[in-house]
Amino acid sequence: MSWHREPLVGFDLETTGTDVETDRVVTAAVVRLDPDGAVSSERTWLLDPGVAIPEQASAIHGISTDHAREHGVPAPVAIEEIAETVAGVLRSATPLVVMNARYDLSLLDRECRRHGLRSITERLGTAPSPVVDPLVLDKHVDKYRKGRRALHALCAHYGVSLDDAHDARADAVAAAQVVRRMGELHRPVGAMPLTDLHDLQVVAAAAQSASLQAYLRRTDPTAVVEPAWPVIPRSR
Repeated sequence: MSWHREPLVGFDLETTGTDVETDRVVTAAVVRLDPDGAVSSERTWLLDPGVAIPEQASAIHGISTDHAREHGVPAPVAIEEIAETVAGVLRSATPLVVMNARYDLSLLDRECRRHGLRSITERLGTAPSPVVDPLVLDKHVDKYRKGRRALHALCAHYGVSLDDAHDARADAVAAAQVVRRMGELHRPVGAMPLTDLHDLQVVAAAAQSASLQAYLRRTDPTAVVEPAWPVIPRSR
């Protein structure tokens, strides 16, 4: 049976910013969608990230520093739970759906390192797989479509409801629904074995980064776009 007709698990983080090396997790969600679209299990986390949450980030996801400090779980405890939950999904060979996986999985990797915890790769003994990334996959199957590719734009394009954008649970569910719709509409991708689909995204993500880097270097010769997917290698 095609992967998109099987259970999918959506994963999403809301964070203090956009730098995978320095920013922190504020909320997280891991949500399992059954083939009929029903949510059969879920886990969500609110963290005290241990640093102030910038106002710009709070304006996006709605979590203030004071709220996180009062109600959030200490970051080391929550990061351990999140990492082990994600690793458990991948051990089961269930597709882990992550919008812009390069960001979320890399930031989780750095959080593990920061708190002296085993990374997903260390827990699995291999790089995270199978991962399905709506951003990478959409750019691959519909390369020349104009317009934005943010999650809300993908939801609008694929007819998926997103009522509470930047809520980790809502985004995780929507991302899984989007890739299910992609699998239905784009049959060559939908019929691929999961290992082949994962490998295709590794290659596609690198090609997409190279294309964007070439474009940016028209005006900035020093521009660099990270090609690695789904996790950016740690710098020494």
